[in-house]
Amino acid sequence: MKRTALRLALALIAATATHLATAQDSYPNKPVRFVNNFPAGGPSDILARSVAQVLQETLKQPFVVENKAGAAGNIGAADVARSAPDGHTVLFGIDTTFTVNPHLYTNMPFKRGELKPLVVMASSGLLVGVNPGTGIKTLAGMVDAAKTRGLNFSSAGSGSPGHLAVEVIKDATQARITHVPYRGNTPAVTAVLAGEVDGGVLATPGMLPHVQTGKITALAVTTRQRSRLAPELPTVAEAGLKALEQEVLYVVMVPAATPDAVALTLQKGIVEALKRPDVQARMNQLDLVFEGLTGAQAAQRMDAQYNRYGPIVKATGMKVE
Repeated sequence: MKRTALRLALALIAATATHLATAQDSYPNKPVRFVNNFPAGGPSDILARSVAQVLQETLKQPFVVENKAGAAGNIGAADVARSAPDGHTVLFGIDTTFTVNPHLYTNMPFKRGELKPLVVMASSGLLVGVNPGTGIKTLAGMVDAAKTRGLNFSSAGSGSPGHLAVEVIKDATQARITHVPYRGNTPAVTAVLAGEVDGGVLATPGMLPHVQTGKITALAVTTRQRSRLAPELPTVAEAGLKALEQEVLYVVMVPAATPDAVALTLQKGIVEALKRPDVQARMNQLDLVFEGLTGAQAAQRMDAQYNRYGPIVKATGMKVE
């Protein structure tokens, strides 16, 4: 009797293993959901849709992008963390959800270890820009104006790169800048355009088109090197505020228990999609620098950002608004 039960148990284990292996080998075997944890129209959303279009062609399944914004990316990330680890729910976002938010939020809706980096797709800088109505023309002039009369700066939300930048400026210069959080980079840029706020330190891809039409006055970029699309703009280091050097990583994350075979299929497909000439052209238009890091390299890149931002959050007294 015991031998029969043992044989049945072994047979069940073997059948389960075979089923899992078959499911992994045939991945994807149903529609894949790309969750972008910020509103539509931002750089991470554009990347998600560009990759989804390519993978739909190559992997022969629908790839649907769903925007699930809120709490600086925490809501969308938590949704993916709670999903089945089978590669059919994938997060497209930016690093700060994982590198700033854990230092900022007392109660995170997910743990860092519940999600793992699949690909660090690209990076971009931020652009310091103001509404032309402020009359500000330089970064030094902005700091002076903030010290004398105070300024309001928008960001994509509490914990976002723009929020971090505002706190860094205040800490480094003792300027008076009021942080005004919005729900994503696009509405934060719109606020600068409309004069709802004086300016912002926001993702370069969303700011540059309006700089080029004269609707936003650009002061500097936060990258170590000048922007390829606006080489006339100084870096923050050149403009005298090196502490403001900062970049955004555009990342793909999956539940930590996602099988290696599935993760590899996704990694390969995403990196190949990013290398396509049409997608590269789109990235260049957005001033994104291709990185294509996977595995340990992707994890190390994220960990470096996490370790850097912890002391900054503590030193500046950043708070969730």
